[in-house]
Amino acid sequence: MPHTLLLAEPRGFCAGVVRAIDALDRLLNQVEEPVYVFHEIVHNRYVVDGFRSRGAVFIDDISEAPDGALVVFSAHGVDPAIIKNAEQRELKVIDATCPLVTKVHLEARKAAKDGYKILLVGHDGHDEVQGTKGEAPDRTSVVDSAQDVLAINEPEAPVFVVTQTTLSVEDTLGTIEAIKGRFPDAEIRNDICYATTNRQQAVKEMAERADLVIVVGSTNSSNSVRLVEVAKSMGVRAQLVDGLTDIDPNWYTDSDIVGLTAGASVPDELLDPIIEDLKIRGVENIEAVVVAEETVEFRLPLELSGNAE
Repeated sequence: MPHTLLLAEPRGFCAGVVRAIDALDRLLNQVEEPVYVFHEIVHNRYVVDGFRSRGAVFIDDISEAPDGALVVFSAHGVDPAIIKNAEQRELKVIDATCPLVTKVHLEARKAAKDGYKILLVGHDGHDEVQGTKGEAPDRTSVVDSAQDVLAINEPEAPVFVVTQTTLSVEDTLGTIEAIKGRFPDAEIRNDICYATTNRQQAVKEMAERADLVIVVGSTNSSNSVRLVEVAKSMGVRAQLVDGLTDIDPNWYTDSDIVGLTAGASVPDELLDPIIEDLKIRGVENIEAVVVAEETVEFRLPLELSGNAE
């Protein structure tokens, strides 16, 4: 059984997630009309279920919101076509898109206006990628690997590169190198966010000592899945769980040291039961693995910031 627990710092909520969750929380407390949320506010089952129990209505198609309804856009950003549809139907929109995702949208929009062919490094189908691609769908190709880069037809325009914010740092470097090799004059923006980078670095440091790494996060959370991949890439057993009930105690066999972290959409309250359970199983030593101190804060959307304290 384990005797030592390594706790990653930072872990859990990032500034963009805090902003989105605070925005929806404030709306549910302030308004009596139904609050529709386009896509999951953040990719965490526990958080989404909590808001659903308070009356939030999660939708995957903007047409599911009645004309004139109050709609919140998730932290992952939306396709401009969705925004146009919302305006035409006079939906009352609160845009909770993470400002760092908005920055990628603006980069892609400007690049398209300037005549570039855009390579979007990311996972096709992810909410964030779908939103960014929507800025210039006819000029954008999504690439997820070096192999994808080789398969691209030779563009007639200069190449501009943006990335999804929640990618594996190491894997993205490989894809970027492939792009540089094929398109030496490409203009490149590496948009992986600070929170993703910090959490992956903490896992790397934990993996140097741990026999097992547990990542708390949902399976549709890109940054959580990447944390598991980072640990496994270093030869360490790693498991993705939504919470304590997903953990198989047999994982602890031959695991003297356990590392614990959480994706950027995960509240710390999901880790507390795991920590207490490990104490019961014999863990006496708990160490923080600190790689950075995060002080970033984002203001609430303008429609709500006037009521902020």
